[in-house]
Amino acid sequence: MRYFYRMIFLLLLLGFVLLIKGADWLVDGATAIASRLGISDLVIGLTIVSMGTSMPELIISIIASAEGSSGLATGNIFGSNIANVLLILGATAVICDLPVHRNTILSELPFSLAAALLIGFLANSALWYEPAHDVGISRGDGLIILFFFFLFLTYILIIAKESQKTQDSTNTPPAPLHKNLLLIAAGAAGLFLGGKWVVDGAVHIAGLFGLSETLIGLTVVALGTSLPELVTSILAALKKNTDIAVGNAIGSNIFNLLWILGISAVIRPLPFNVASNVDILAVIASSCLVILSLIIGRRLLIRRGEGIVFLTAYAAYLIFAVLRG
Repeated sequence: MRYFYRMIFLLLLLGFVLLIKGADWLVDGATAIASRLGISDLVIGLTIVSMGTSMPELIISIIASAEGSSGLATGNIFGSNIANVLLILGATAVICDLPVHRNTILSELPFSLAAALLIGFLANSALWYEPAHDVGISRGDGLIILFFFFLFLTYILIIAKESQKTQDSTNTPPAPLHKNLLLIAAGAAGLFLGGKWVVDGAVHIAGLFGLSETLIGLTVVALGTSLPELVTSILAALKKNTDIAVGNAIGSNIFNLLWILGISAVIRPLPFNVASNVDILAVIASSCLVILSLIIGRRLLIRRGEGIVFLTAYAAYLIFAVLRG
């Protein structure tokens, strides 16, 4: 039995490694091919790279949803979004002040908050007609969510084209096409296999310890998929290179809510318990906390004090999630 436990944890660990490396390979290959086609670095960063960093959450949510583990699928998304703001921004701000771009305050933060409110409204819309009904996201809701995602995608493409005029282009010798195609294929295979192992391992762990799949998704899986962003942000903070950390975290949250939940729901409706509304509220509250910290500070900065508040709030949320079971 002990050997069985070890194999499950090893499966989960290897799954995370494959997910992270698979996303890296896929982004590297797709970025190189996009560069060969003359697409600007800014457009690549706002589209391919942003989607690539959300790829582990996407694969896990799709596989979990297809296998009927909707709690793991939604818990992974909500947990990742909460970790992006409270854990990643909090830990980075403790190391050094985080500058916030005006564009982020005027567009990305409000859009992120609006996306979370949209998910909360659509998930609970059935309660207006059937009060005893469980909340969830239907296929129709998924199409609505994807519509708003494409609106956001249109917005960032417009921003990219406006900024392209001031961007200096660098001419670097492109890598051979076959190498980039091989990277994309290896990345896709790594994402699929890694996602399958993470989902299977998480479901087994939940069963072994009598925990809900939602709790595993909110904690273990969410932390695992957010680990690359956490390490990258901390290293950037140590090098005093944090000018895009906030925008990346908020942008990732928008992709998670609108792109991943939308696709997952279209593939298969995502039912979840009414109690999960607390997790949706936590996502909304984390976005509000960022906005509030900027209003109180009256500066385009998230400082060490706010970072400590973020980390404390994340620890409190994790304790609540574990006690809730």
